[in-house]
Amino acid sequence: MLDSATFPTPAQIVAELDKYIIGQHDAKRNVAIALRNRWRRLHAPLDMQREIVPNNILMIGATGVGKTEIARRLAAIADAPFTKVEASKFTEVGYVGRDVESMVRDLAEQAVNLVKQRRKEAVKAQAAQLVEDAILDALIPPIQGTGSSVVKPASVGFGGAEEMPQSDTELNERTRERFRQKLRDGELESRHIDIKVQQSNTPGIGLMGGQAGIDEASLAGLQDMLGSMMPKKTRKRKVTIAEARRILLDEEAAKLIDMDEVKDEALRLAENAGIIFIDEIDKVASSSVHKGGPDVSREGVQRDLLPIVEGSAVSTKYGILHTDHILFIAAGAFHVSKPSDLIPELQGRFPIRVELQSLTKDDFYRILKDPKNALTKQYEALLQAEEVELLFDDAALERLAEIAFEVNAEVENIGARRLHTVMSRLLNDILFDVPDKIGAHARIQITAALVDERLQGMVKNRDLSQYIL
Repeated sequence: MLDSATFPTPAQIVAELDKYIIGQHDAKRNVAIALRNRWRRLHAPLDMQREIVPNNILMIGATGVGKTEIARRLAAIADAPFTKVEASKFTEVGYVGRDVESMVRDLAEQAVNLVKQRRKEAVKAQAAQLVEDAILDALIPPIQGTGSSVVKPASVGFGGAEEMPQSDTELNERTRERFRQKLRDGELESRHIDIKVQQSNTPGIGLMGGQAGIDEASLAGLQDMLGSMMPKKTRKRKVTIAEARRILLDEEAAKLIDMDEVKDEALRLAENAGIIFIDEIDKVASSSVHKGGPDVSREGVQRDLLPIVEGSAVSTKYGILHTDHILFIAAGAFHVSKPSDLIPELQGRFPIRVELQSLTKDDFYRILKDPKNALTKQYEALLQAEEVELLFDDAALERLAEIAFEVNAEVENIGARRLHTVMSRLLNDILFDVPDKIGAHARIQITAALVDERLQGMVKNRDLSQYIL
């Protein structure tokens, strides 16, 4: 999408983010500019493209205020490969300093899947025709003939569409055409047929006694090489035509795709459009003035992350991926440590710093009402599946927002995730009673009085450990 001449402007990107994320305008503006700059770079003169590096972003804010959601939605807008990793993962026992490059390999995997999906969409019509022929062969196998016509010209009438066939070949062909039309009309979707599907024959390879000098990329490459050398196996499955269409469509589309081209395009896409989101970056910041103990491992992880963020060549099973122009977005709450506790070299690689604001009572109300994926809309959709109508009064939404805000203030501020706790407590009885006690076509109105009745214990009870996520 970055190659498109109609790539969204920063204002359009912010407007799209507003559909899902409430508030945090500074963060949205900065990520919108960073994303648009990626498009601008690809349309700059070639000699300057190599020099322009992305302005990586450090988001500072409490949990549940929208850091991860902003990054994920940003990647969706750009239709770009995206991967998320927790920096604290690299401080686990036995894991310190090992395989920090795995996040780049994950990005390469995402890019390959993205390009493969695009290519499959491009050959979908051609693959659908091949699938139709395969299903037809399973229903009415063709008669193997010599290829020459067995019908005499004199016996074929110009108006004889219903004329008796003069040979088995002609009868077979007419029957196949009738069934082809039935397939296209969807009349045979529930009929069962036998199909041959390819069986995975890639051997599982593991290592004992550590890595023994073989990294993850080499191991994956070895596994793929052995899998390609072994003969392909097929097995018969009895499935409905609808299921056969889905299975065979994927197989036929894969055959029409050149995987070498996919790998090359995917690596270019990951290098120029990829986004890596590093969460919990504050967990690897050295908060103590006394160096030693866990701070040593934290600083070691930072130094392992540094070359990846600065720009290096990482070996993946699809080839070498250069990280110079990947956009890195790091995030952390920084309750205990500060951004300045990160090593200076790593700080310098995240020049754009954005502080996300804690959510207010009004923000909670808008989160329940405005986004396209609001929790209220999700629960309405769940009950619609049971043909039950769920409605929320404005006063009820305001009361829910007030309770969520109060619980966050008194116990632990977990941001918008607190709304999941509140909504679950409010609606659990209703969700349990549908459809046994509350039948189809029922209409349930959530009022402020009902909210107070169901949730009064949450605010009055100071020991709220049972509600903490």
